Amino acid sequence: MILLYTFLAVNLIAFVLIGYDKKLAQNNKKRISEKSLLLWVALGGTIGSSLAMSIFRHKTSKKSYLWKLIGIIVLQILIIITIF
Repeated sequence: MILLYTFLAVNLIAFVLIGYDKKLAQNNKKRISEKSLLLWVALGGTIGSSLAMSIFRHKTSKKSYLWKLIGIIVLQILIIITIF
């Protein structure tokens, strides 16, 4: 049960960070680094981050970010396949 709550919390944080970074971008404020955003994806926030990207239309046209995101997703899939 703790694992489920952790998964939900990480995805919620990833979702909120993408939305907050979009708001910062709109207001020309200092942004959250891509490294930080991708760290939350790597920690398991893939679903929350991807959902936020779609809803907020943020980071969807930045190819370098998308390739890193895809790389993390592929790595996560390979780890899941290896475990099971």
